[in-house]
Amino acid sequence: QVQLVESGGGLVQAGGSLRLSCAASGRTFSRYAMAWFRQAPGKEREWVAAITWSGGTIYYADSVKGRFTISRDNAQNTVYLQVNSLKPEDTAVYYCAATPGLISTMGRDYHYWGQGTQVTVSS
Repeated sequence: QVQLVESGGGLVQAGGSLRLSCAASGRTFSRYAMAWFRQAPGKEREWVAAITWSGGTIYYADSVKGRFTISRDNAQNTVYLQVNSLKPEDTAVYYCAATPGLISTMGRDYHYWGQGTQVTVSS
């Protein structure tokens, strides 16, 4: 079982930055692929970024490529999402997710989810 707790969201002006964190419980965190998703009001959940257990493979959605960076610290049981050059359309609740399986961009492949952290970008 893995429990995930996100933090680091907030209100920021367009062009600003935030660092989102996802703290995980469980001794096997280092063996899980991790991902970030987001959901804006009235929209479907959208995959943002994913990272393998080793950090050796990383994928980004085209909408965030070059602006967002996913990373992980297995010793600290934490995955991060550095979000730079924020745009109003990045406003959403950001969720981290974990899977013992292969890295994936599909929400249905992830077994564990956090409660989310709100990111609001003002224009």
